[in-house]
This record gives sequence, structure tokens and C-alpha cells, in this order.
Amino acid sequence: MKVMIGIAHPKQVHFWKNIIHNLTNDGHEVKIVAWKKDITLYLLNVYGLTYEIIGRNYKGLIRKMYGLLESDFKAFKVARRFKPDILLAGSPALAHVSKLLRKPYIYFIDTEHASMAYRLTYLFSDAICTPSCFKKKINSKNWIMFDGYQELAYLHPKYFKPDPSVLDDLGLSKHDKFIIIRLISWGAVHDVGQQGIGAKIRAQYISKLEQYGRVFISSEGKLGNEFEEYALRIAPEKFHSLLYYAQLYTGEGGSTATEAAILGTPSVFVSSLAGTMGNFEELEERYGLVYAFQDPHVALEKALELLEDTNLKVKWQKRKEKLVNEKIDVTKFITEFIENYPKRKQVIK
Repeated sequence: MKVMIGIAHPKQVHFWKNIIHNLTNDGHEVKIVAWKKDITLYLLNVYGLTYEIIGRNYKGLIRKMYGLLESDFKAFKVARRFKPDILLAGSPALAHVSKLLRKPYIYFIDTEHASMAYRLTYLFSDAICTPSCFKKKINSKNWIMFDGYQELAYLHPKYFKPDPSVLDDLGLSKHDKFIIIRLISWGAVHDVGQQGIGAKIRAQYISKLEQYGRVFISSEGKLGNEFEEYALRIAPEKFHSLLYYAQLYTGEGGSTATEAAILGTPSVFVSSLAGTMGNFEELEERYGLVYAFQDPHVALEKALELLEDTNLKVKWQKRKEKLVNEKIDVTKFITEFIENYPKRKQVIK
């Protein structure tokens, strides 16, 4: 079978890498088309995944619409040459191409507020796969739910082993306590008008959190001179290993908040989007792994309260084990769903 996969974001590289390896090991031919966005191409290269570039991350709504037309056209050219049997992605271009080719398209989405991408994609989708905790109700006979999170596809203990060399890179030992703060650019269409840890409170976050350990800031944008000493400088592929060893994560990155939880690291999510996503509700109410707040001051108070607990990481590791034991192997599920499509879809329905 020929499988065409679109990768438009760094998280999607992590999500697809193990699934791609499974598919190729099972004898399928995989074609990756990718977008220039952040470190997407860097990660594809690090993991030895070959790809063709069909677009880039444009700024501004009008330029993004131009980018969609550009990637539609280039994806169609690649697909006409490759002749895929099935197309997969979390972006609209391959969905549109699938209809021109009259081939099935499977849409993977876990972000309820990504309404623009959703509207441009779901009508062209033959299957829409979401976590079972997804809050948006999809009125479609093609809706497929799985009991897990996309992040489990690459951070499940079966597929992820932390690399302790990341501690050496930063002059740390396994006994050192440190906190990771994540700041995002708010440049995505679905992030317009949202906010998290404002510039005015960042200094307060650092001064209070560093009383409990060293503070590192992972930022999509420029930090400015006053925070430059806290900037995290490691190889991007080692970030999840650092997150595993961290005493606590707090920040605006929703995916990173979920990743921390799955790794057994206490997670405090700070965003005006708190309360709109099902994964955070489940991770907090069912597993006690994440706390989500719209108010950054309240979030900081919670982070400091957690850091007072000297047994914090041990508690979170036990909670993580409960999650891992209850959730499915997402990588295995998606691999089998693709390989047995459409029969697998009918079985699940």
C-alpha cells in the first residue's frame, strides 16, 4: 500500500515517526510532504525521515490563505506522481487532494479550538480521528474516537526512553531540581486573541520559581536581554528527555503540558484557552496530572504550592503509571487502523 502523510508542525513529526516506522517495516511505501515551520524539517532530518517540501508557515491570514493554495497545488503534483492509496494528515491540503484523486483521507485532530483548519478539512475527510475526551461534538458518521492522546504515540514508555545526556549538556545531575517554562508565539490562526503568561509577570515567575531550582525558558519568540540567561539551549530532539527529568513544567504550550503529564512531570498550564479542551479536563479530574488556569497569578500560586511537596515527582510517576495502564497503545491503534482501512473503521463504528 502507498501512504502519503502531511507533516506541518514539529509535534506532528513526533506523532508520526513511530507509525511511519511501523508502516515501512510492514512493507508499505510512505511519502512524506512537509511544511517549513519552526523546527519541523530539522526533526525530520534528525529522525532520518525523507520528505518533499510543499509549503511554509506564512504570517497573517491573507498570506496563510495563499499558503494553503500553494500547498494544495504542490501536494497535488506530488500525489499525482506518487499515486497514494490513502492520505493522512492534520492539515487541509491533503484532504483537498484526496478528493481530486478519489482516494480516502484520514484526518487526525486533537485541538478543539482549531476551527479554521477543521472547517477546511472535515468535509473532505473519510475518517476523523480524535481522542475520546475531545470536547467538540462532530456530527459525522466518519468520527472515530480512541482512548488515548496523540502524545502517547511518541511518549508511551514502549516508545520513549529518556536520554540522561541532556542533563550533562546543561551541567545538571539527576539530583538537581529544575523547572521548565514554555512561552509560545501565539501566531497560529487558532491562537489569535489568546494569551498566557504576560510579559509583565514573567519576571515574577522566574524570581519565585528559581527559589526551588534552576529555571529554563523554552520560547518560540525572542526573550529579550533581561531573560536571556534563562533561555534553554539544547538539541531540540532532547527536549522531552529534559521534560522527563524536570521537577515541574509551567507554561503556555498546551502540547507540552500534556507531554509533561504523560512523562510524570507536574504540569501547570497557563492560557486563556484553559477550560476549552477535553484532554486537560481528563488529565486533571481523572489523573491529577495537570492543572489548567486562565489567570497566570493563580497558576503561579499553584506551581509554588506543588514545589513545596518534597515527594512531588514520586506521586506524579505513580499517577502517570495509572494513565499508561488505562490508555491504549496509540501507535499500534493508528498503524492497524491505516493498514486495515476501511474494514477497521467499520469494526470500530
